Amino acid sequence: MARILIAEDSLTDIQYIKSVLADTGHDLSVARDGEEAERMLRNEPFDLVILDVVMPKKNGFQLCREMKKDEKLKHVPVIIFTSRNQPSDKLWGEKQGADEYLTKPCEPIDLLLAVKKQLTR
Repeated sequence: MARILIAEDSLTDIQYIKSVLADTGHDLSVARDGEEAERMLRNEPFDLVILDVVMPKKNGFQLCREMKKDEKLKHVPVIIFTSRNQPSDKLWGEKQGADEYLTKPCEPIDLLLAVKKQLTR
């Protein structure tokens, strides 16, 4: 069982992610903005972060970049899960250190496979 942080400000998207991962047995925590996600990451161990880009206080690109520069957090895989679907957005996400980039909406199997891939790498 992995500990997964969902950093997402949309209640609808939080419920979607939780419903997709409900039967996996993973421990799911939620942060509603980038600063809350950062606090949680610094105070608790997580095995994976599912990260929205467009969030209040600190966006997902900023948080991903900071995580990947931090010795304590750089090993934690990041799946960016966002409505930003332009090729330039995906490229920018990869440049920030994202391990996976999924666009909303996505099929549940795509999210499940991305989570499995990142947890078994």
